[in-house]
Amino acid sequence: MLYTIALILLILWVLGLTTLNVGALIHVLLVFAIVAVLIRVIQGRKIV
Repeated sequence: MLYTIALILLILWVLGLTTLNVGALIHVLLVFAIVAVLIRVIQGRKIV
């Protein structure tokens, strides 16, 4: 589930870089995606 959220955030970030001119929102999405992946890696749970 967490990887899905991170993937969606990364896709939105790439779309924001290429099509939308949203400014700081792009970087916020990138930070959320990175934090989500780091939390998943730190927790070390296996995918169900």
